[in-house]
Amino acid sequence: MKISACSIWLPVAVALLVLPPAASAVVGMDWVTVVGSGNACDAQTEGCFGSVAAPYRISKYEVTNIQYADFLNAVAVTDTHGLYKTGMGSGFGGITQSGSSGSYSYALIDGRGELPVDCVSFWDATRFANWLHNGQPTGAQDDTTTEDGAYTLTPINIITNTVARNPGAAVFVTSEDEWYKAAYYDTGAMIYFDYPAGTDAQIACFVPGPTANTANCGPYNGDLTNVGSYTGAASPNFTFDQGGNVFEWNEAIVDASQRSLRGGRNGNSPGILAASFRISLEPSYYGDGVGFRLATPALAPDVPSLSPLAMTMLWSLLGLVGWRRLRA
Repeated sequence: MKISACSIWLPVAVALLVLPPAASAVVGMDWVTVVGSGNACDAQTEGCFGSVAAPYRISKYEVTNIQYADFLNAVAVTDTHGLYKTGMGSGFGGITQSGSSGSYSYALIDGRGELPVDCVSFWDATRFANWLHNGQPTGAQDDTTTEDGAYTLTPINIITNTVARNPGAAVFVTSEDEWYKAAYYDTGAMIYFDYPAGTDAQIACFVPGPTANTANCGPYNGDLTNVGSYTGAASPNFTFDQGGNVFEWNEAIVDASQRSLRGGRNGNSPGILAASFRISLEPSYYGDGVGFRLATPALAPDVPSLSPLAMTMLWSLLGLVGWRRLRA
């Protein structure tokens, strides 16, 4: 039996055409997708929250000391904008700084890498988002690393608290609606819960583990806990620790001079973890029990991609087909 060149090349070419999509450019972050676009907001005494027009992804966990230390080592050899706070090296912190300006380095405190980073200001969070948006570069804190990208940070718009998310931002601090929806909204049942573990029953402050509707709040732990430790208390959208551990910044501007925080922290009473509770602080504030999480646009549906080898073989196949037709 005579086997044509096309009969050999075609299956190989087809197999090479259907390749998995390229990996995300953002490394070291776990994302979950929040669907149910165009949902109604949830009315509270301070406003109506949680309506988001399009699907998006939010970080499954709070940003950790491991992730923030990588950021510092990349851009804070000379820490122009004070991204490291001394509180990060004591108390609830998990990162130490050594050396002097121009040669700073950062290390994790043993056993505290998976705790959420705390003592971060809102501006620290936006600079971390810019760094991820820009592809995690190494260098001075400038427009190519921390000062532009998802947010354009200038002295005047920091002083006036007018910084807003840029169009096309690839990674960003959550809006209040994005944060609220991920914590409290069940996209299947299309309802909001009062607490961030898929229930209207008041959350219980307890030790980490598989017990449902529990969180790191109240007097039980006396410290932060590793992100995701409350394995039985995920939100309806499969995020963890949106109640307890650390308060989390979001983008919402409150009373012109402040930004919103949600979620409560270790040591708080359980009611502070509820959907009805929010606080606001000046965006330059940093202190124990203040951290953040990030969001990113939803991925487009997976589309088969072509590797360079597949492209070469495809063009060879098309050339061979054309040559055979010319001979015929």
